[in-house]
Amino acid sequence: MLSPMKNGKNAYRAHKLKFYITGLLGALVPRIFFRRQVKSLLSEFSTLPAAEQKAIMARVKYYNKLDKLTELSSEAVSNKNFKIRTTKSTYHLDFYQVARYFQESSTYHYRFGDKTFVPDEPTFVKSRPIRGNNQNSVLLKLDSVRHFYTVNDPYHYKNKKDILVWRGAAHQPHRQHFLAKCHGMDLCDVGATDNKAETARYRKPFMSIEQQLGNKFIFSIEGNDVATNLKWIMASNSLCFMKQPIYETWFMEGTLIPGHHYVEVSDDFSDLGQKIEYYIAHPEEAQEIIRNANRYIANFYNSQRETLIALIVFDRYLSYTQKSL
Repeated sequence: MLSPMKNGKNAYRAHKLKFYITGLLGALVPRIFFRRQVKSLLSEFSTLPAAEQKAIMARVKYYNKLDKLTELSSEAVSNKNFKIRTTKSTYHLDFYQVARYFQESSTYHYRFGDKTFVPDEPTFVKSRPIRGNNQNSVLLKLDSVRHFYTVNDPYHYKNKKDILVWRGAAHQPHRQHFLAKCHGMDLCDVGATDNKAETARYRKPFMSIEQQLGNKFIFSIEGNDVATNLKWIMASNSLCFMKQPIYETWFMEGTLIPGHHYVEVSDDFSDLGQKIEYYIAHPEEAQEIIRNANRYIANFYNSQRETLIALIVFDRYLSYTQKSL
């Protein structure tokens, strides 16, 4: 019988393999097949109930805040020349799933990877700062295989341990600060899993997602940009603890409400122990936040609706950069 650790790693490998196989097989289909479908797919929007149309457009305008015509520079990439590459291939596969529906003459800017700044020109990105003018950062669901991976939580909240857990690499100073403040705290089991000398004193054994789900409270802390574990925590029966997020992705982290979707802790983590004790003593409130989180994340797993939203976001980008279908 596989251990929880091995079982968890095998499940993620299978998830990633399916992503690559599906994406690469889709790339073999001639683009004209998808271009012939795009108008009918976009027209589905008009057949939806008014409330659903309103919800979709709210998301579209959140991802794509362009509101005036902007001519792209000569550095813009032609859709005809966009190719799937071996480096950052998960980004290429996700991007291609949308771009293939549009004319080869379409042009755009894109930046793949963890982006914490706003480009000078309208650009497709995975992540952007929440605060300030982030209009030029147009969000798409990129690196989805990593950031939208979830597992089925086999445990009921009441049967979990009254412990807060976190495991991860602590390359960034703010993660090292988190470990320094919380590593020896009562009711916390947090530790670094990297091999950096700076984190040696905070080193703890790796914990699979399944192992972490045996605890009532799981901490989510941003890395280079957003926290990878936020989605699977919010899909689980455990309570998410985190600081107010600085960056956002397709998951719209900037719309998450403290005390409703997650438990917010102070930037210096000084109230973490107090809040753990509070939710141990108030399990009904904890479970209500968990239910709200579950409802929130469910909006991102309707594949047909997600495709429609992405197509509208892309089409809106082209309409504001003097390009059309």
